[in-house]
Amino acid sequence: MSKNHSWARRLAAVLLAILLTLGWAVPQAQALTDEQKLLAEVWRLVDRAYVDDTFNHQNWWLVRQKAFKQSLGDREQTYAAIQQMLAGLDDPFTRLLKPEQYRSLQTNTSGELTGVGLQIASDANTGKLRVIAPVAGSPADRAGVKPADTIVKIDGVSTETLTLDEAAARMRGTIGSQVTLTIQREGEDFIDLTVVRDRIELNPVYAELRSQPPSANKDGPARIGYIRLSQFNANATVELAHAIERLEKQGADSYILDLRNNPGGLLQAGIEIARLWLNQGTIVYTVNRQGIQGSFEATEQALTDDPLVVLVNQGTASASEILAGALKDNGRATILGEKTFGKGLIQSLFDLSDGSGLAVTVAKYETPAHIDINKLGIKPDVTVPLDPITGVQVATPDDRQYQAAVELLTTHAMIAGAD
Repeated sequence: MSKNHSWARRLAAVLLAILLTLGWAVPQAQALTDEQKLLAEVWRLVDRAYVDDTFNHQNWWLVRQKAFKQSLGDREQTYAAIQQMLAGLDDPFTRLLKPEQYRSLQTNTSGELTGVGLQIASDANTGKLRVIAPVAGSPADRAGVKPADTIVKIDGVSTETLTLDEAAARMRGTIGSQVTLTIQREGEDFIDLTVVRDRIELNPVYAELRSQPPSANKDGPARIGYIRLSQFNANATVELAHAIERLEKQGADSYILDLRNNPGGLLQAGIEIARLWLNQGTIVYTVNRQGIQGSFEATEQALTDDPLVVLVNQGTASASEILAGALKDNGRATILGEKTFGKGLIQSLFDLSDGSGLAVTVAKYETPAHIDINKLGIKPDVTVPLDPITGVQVATPDDRQYQAAVELLTTHAMIAGAD
């Protein structure tokens, strides 16, 4: 051994002795606790998948270190630390779903739900709890909750202190129990609505053939297939396909597809339903964190090429906007109504080791014309405001948007495919 090497070893030993004398510990590898493992699991999933690789302009590694410094003595403390970590992303759609919440979401998309039947979101500008839409025929719908309502309180508890999932959990409960929602509607005083929780039937399709008298431009009566789609759940594609096939056999010569107050659901259902109407063309583009574009295309399996009008309003969101955008940009349908909600982000769900789940925004989407509609919505081809109507007035002569769609379909210009 050289003298220099021997000297270096002696110097290192002296420095170590000094550090120990000063009370500095030499770092040791420590096993993670179960709570730390869960937090690290969430951090890793977001690190690998989140659409924004700046993580809302944060050093994501330092966020992890800060979270690990918190007391993680039990599962609830860990959940709170995870939620605080995710809050820094400023993305209400990337969120932790506790085991009960995760099971409820899985039940919802499978076609069955217990609760009040509301789709909610955090308003991007105010942070307030906003109603996207009530599920058609649900307790909330029957009680009079409307799209764009702000939920101020739930059973007297201010929603300003609640996350989306905490608010949803407070609205869930046993069948027959009551919950009081304090609603604020633009230009009106606060309203207290008592809602009785129930099992929500999520058969998402209502369809019937409607005959209209001959117009000046047509020789015979119009036979319009009216289809209302309330949600994109696991049953939606099959049920809608059956509805179109049945209406075709009954002689439908045009269609109204009602997507009003449809809050969306499964991305794949939106794509598959677009294929029921489109023979060719791009349905949607997806853009991930690397800026890589993917696309979904029509597969020449359309069930009809009859004229189509799609009804939309500010409660039309997410997968509904994918469908409306595909039909609009491909010239397959006339979009009629009001500007849509504007949710152009795509989430993936991840199972966590303790039975909870994690929703992560993994991509954004663009319409076939490469339009990013997030927070902007889809502008209709024909703008028709929706007058306040009750559930029983939907798609009747009292429904101004529906009547405008009928008039479009019963003119020669619309039947010929003109704009």
